[in-house]
Amino acid sequence: MEICTVGGFEEVGKNMTAVKVGEDVFIFDIGFFLPGIIELQEQEKIGYSLSGLRRVGGIPDDRVLDELGWRKKVKAIFLSHAHLDHIGGLPFLINRYPNVEIFGTAFTIKVLESLIEDSKIKINNQLRVVESNSRHKIKSSNEGIEVEFIHATHSTIDCAFLALHSKEGVFFYALDLKFDNQPTMGNPPNYKRFKEIGNGKVKALVLDSLYSYTEKKPGGEKVAEHLLEDTFSKVNSGNKALFITTFSSHIERLNNIVKIGQKTNREIIFLGRSLAKYVDCAIKVGKCPFRNRVKIMKYRGQVDSILKKIEANRGRYLVVCTGHQGEKNSILDRISRGDTYFKFREGDNLIFSSSVIPTEVNIESREKLDSKFRKMGVKLQVDVHVHGHGSREDMRELIQMLKPEHVIPAHGSQEQEKPLISLAQDLGYVDGKNSHLKKNGEVLKL
Repeated sequence: MEICTVGGFEEVGKNMTAVKVGEDVFIFDIGFFLPGIIELQEQEKIGYSLSGLRRVGGIPDDRVLDELGWRKKVKAIFLSHAHLDHIGGLPFLINRYPNVEIFGTAFTIKVLESLIEDSKIKINNQLRVVESNSRHKIKSSNEGIEVEFIHATHSTIDCAFLALHSKEGVFFYALDLKFDNQPTMGNPPNYKRFKEIGNGKVKALVLDSLYSYTEKKPGGEKVAEHLLEDTFSKVNSGNKALFITTFSSHIERLNNIVKIGQKTNREIIFLGRSLAKYVDCAIKVGKCPFRNRVKIMKYRGQVDSILKKIEANRGRYLVVCTGHQGEKNSILDRISRGDTYFKFREGDNLIFSSSVIPTEVNIESREKLDSKFRKMGVKLQVDVHVHGHGSREDMRELIQMLKPEHVIPAHGSQEQEKPLISLAQDLGYVDGKNSHLKKNGEVLKL
């Protein structure tokens, strides 16, 4: 077994790992890395080209697979979940892998289809929709190659850990990692299956290590639900505007916002193209409990029209919108620039049900946005959120369940990944021997 750490091993995002067993290659995720443009769909037209994305480092540099002679040996692409840092790069690289089957859960594939449609790229790949907790034979020159999608929890729906079963043992891909034992939608992680796989031979584990430096567990979505209830109890009522922003792909969070927001007796409006996109995908796969309780405004004309009504009757509406990272051209960015009919006034409410993604661009963008709104006298409530990445303790638990021969940290800068190497040492692993801090584009031969 050989593992190429293509992308996501030196940064948050751009996730892509290739695994070679015998003469066959399998790819896990192909994601975006574009700080400051977290929700690309806010643009009416996505004008990104492959060469342009390569130039800015926006996608994994999969040309390393050409250098290795691996690219034409790729038999399948497996997708862990629907976040852009895991699937956003695929539409721009997909034609480098003609006829290769792509596997993902229903919501993940539906979001991928929408990204492909936006990019106006024609593909000839078969998109295979699979269920969580299912196992599938893969066409391969190796006997017994199977992929297993094992239910996991994260900050979007239909997430899975991926296990590639082969005669060399199991390659286990755990991005992104979070153990939520009391989710408000769906089931807890499939711990039973993790332990069963750990009783066999797990050759290697690629593990989300973004928060490997902290023992503090982030809390489950039930905690976020209580935070939202407390936050809504503190809003300025009367004829005051009420806006809330969160990650567009976080269907479970959106469901809780709607559930709690209904108690305000305000009409609930969703504003923004990315919100419309993800909600539409959830509706299409039958996983949007709030579909009949909200109005969704997608296009610029619709958005401008409803913002005019909200300006005139501020106490009537609860607005869920885009812009929690201060993204350019998001709803909140446009409002902050005075580019809409709606203007925040003193005492209006703005809730951030999100955290700032820890990159320099995002931190700076949010600081500027928050400063503008505070100067307007807006009542801000921030960090009403639990993040989607597990703690050091979650990582310890998974390693102990799986008992992998080799551990490889991913999904962060090298500094963010180093504490996982330290954790592995606590569990008996030896740095450079069976725990490996890898850079992008390197190959680990096992």
